[in-house]
Amino acid sequence: MTARQIFEGLQDLRDMPARDAARAGFLEWAFALPMDVPPRQAAREALAGINGVRAQSAAAQAFVELLEETVLWPSVAPSRRGGRAGRQRMLH
Repeated sequence: MTARQIFEGLQDLRDMPARDAARAGFLEWAFALPMDVPPRQAAREALAGINGVRAQSAAAQAFVELLEETVLWPSVAPSRRGGRAGRQRMLH
């Protein structure tokens, strides 16, 4: 499901706590992302697709805030943790 579809579904939501609904929608969006697409890039594109549509519910607003937070996440390059030498440092 696209971020826009989730956003529109959250627009009319009133029964569930807003933050919980937004988190559930965010996780649905995040787990549907292709493995080769960086989350920051996908969040930027999702926000561009929602841009101009005003959030009418607290859940929709919270969903947008989660996407905005994703854009701000630092990109982390995988790093080695030390292998055998790192384990020896920790034990001795």
